[in-house]
Amino acid sequence: MGDSVTREQTITLDGTFSLAAAASFGFGPNTGRPRPDGNSMSLAFVADDLVHHAAAHLTQDAGGMLHCSVFGDADPVGVVDQVRRVLSLDQPGSAWAEVGGRDPVIGRLQLELPGLRPVLFHSPYEAAAWSILSQRRHRTQATAVRRRLSAAHGRVFALPGGDLDAFPTPGDLLRVDSFPSLEPQRIDRLHAVARAALAGQLDPAGLLAMTPDEAMTSLQRLPGIGPTYAGLILLRSTGATDILTLGEPRIPSYVRHFYGLDHAATPGEISSLAEAWRPFRTWAGVLIRVAGDRDGVAWVHQPGGGR
Repeated sequence: MGDSVTREQTITLDGTFSLAAAASFGFGPNTGRPRPDGNSMSLAFVADDLVHHAAAHLTQDAGGMLHCSVFGDADPVGVVDQVRRVLSLDQPGSAWAEVGGRDPVIGRLQLELPGLRPVLFHSPYEAAAWSILSQRRHRTQATAVRRRLSAAHGRVFALPGGDLDAFPTPGDLLRVDSFPSLEPQRIDRLHAVARAALAGQLDPAGLLAMTPDEAMTSLQRLPGIGPTYAGLILLRSTGATDILTLGEPRIPSYVRHFYGLDHAATPGEISSLAEAWRPFRTWAGVLIRVAGDRDGVAWVHQPGGGR
C-alpha cells in the first residue's frame, strides 16, 4: 500500500515549462531526484523545516498544466513551495523569455529546448551532503552510497511511480556513527553539514541574501567544501538566477560553438555577452551547458577560470 496523499494542487505556471525536460535533466543533482515516467516525475527529500521528510509526484497534462500530489508529514504548503524552487517554477518564465528576445542565441536555444528550466538539489543541506559523499568518487558509486544511507536512515516513500528514498534529516544524520563505505572523516564532515543546517547556515534565502562572495566564503567554512563545491551548493540549490558562472569548464567551448567564435571564449568575453542575460545569467549558463551537451560539442578544460 502506498503513502497517503496530504495535498493535491495544480501549480500555476508563468511561461513555458516542460516536466519531461526537468525529469531528464542531464547534469548536476540527478541523484535521488527525478524518476521520469512519460509525463510524470517523483521527488523525495528533506523538507525545508529540516525535521520532516516529504515527497511529491508530479504530472503534466496535455494542456501543459502541472499537477502535484504531496506525501509525508511536512507542511504541504511549504512542500509545494519547495518543489517550485527545485523546479525553478518560483521565477517568472515571461521574464526569462525576454532574455531570448535580447540575445538571439539564447532565444534560439530556448526554442530548441522548450520549457527547460534548471532543476536544483532539494536544498543547500542536501547539496552540501552530496558534495561530501561524492568527493573522490565516481558518480555511480556516490549515488549508490547515498541510496543505501537514505534507505537505512532516511525514509522510503511508496509513490505512484515506485519506491523512492529520501535523504536523512540533519538530526538523523547526526546519529549515524558508522556506515559501510563512509570512512570516519567523511562521517565527521557530514555531521558538520548537519550541524550547519540546523544552525541556519544553509538556509536558501539566507545564502541568497548574501553577496555571492560572502556566500562562497561562508560555505567554504564547512570542512571539505572548497570553491568548486561551494559554487555547486550556491548555484544549484538556492534558486539563484543571476550569478554568472565562469568556473564551469565547458562554457568557454560551448560559447565559442554557439556564438561563432574562432576560439574558446575568455572570461571577459563571457561576461560581456552575459550582460544581455540579466537577470538570468545563471539560467543562461545552464541552457548553454545543456545545449552543448546535447550537441556533443568538444570542450577543453581552461585552467585558472574563476566562478
